[in-house]
Amino acid sequence: MLDVEHEERVVISVVTKRADNWLASAQLRPTKQRMALAEALVGDGHHRHVTAESLFERVQRTGGRVSLATVYNTLRAFCDAGLLQEVTVDGSRSYFDTNTHDHPHFYWEDTHELTDAPVDQLKIMQLPEVPEGAEIASVDVIIRLRRKLS
Repeated sequence: MLDVEHEERVVISVVTKRADNWLASAQLRPTKQRMALAEALVGDGHHRHVTAESLFERVQRTGGRVSLATVYNTLRAFCDAGLLQEVTVDGSRSYFDTNTHDHPHFYWEDTHELTDAPVDQLKIMQLPEVPEGAEIASVDVIIRLRRKLS
């Protein structure tokens, strides 16, 4: 029993440390709410795509106490700090991606899930000229998918 408790403390410690380091990398103070959200976002060391609602539900399931409004505000702060990339689908549905490097996405229409597409398979040969006085801020590639009906 003691070994299991020790292993659980070590896992919790690693999750907390990852979250704390992630926040520190952007000079964000590790408040209780930010830590709860950061642990859910990056604690396991894997990239993920979340909506505010899915993150709220995930934190609630693990016993965290944070309001949906706080989740929205904190996600915005994480984006402003460069910790997350916001990906908007259809101009109305926002996903937040822990992988902030430029990369394409698949959007699964049937499940409303956003996943990474292989960046090495995407080739953009040329972009149109931008109007005078403008510059390209980013190029977002979202490939919409639906499952084939058999």
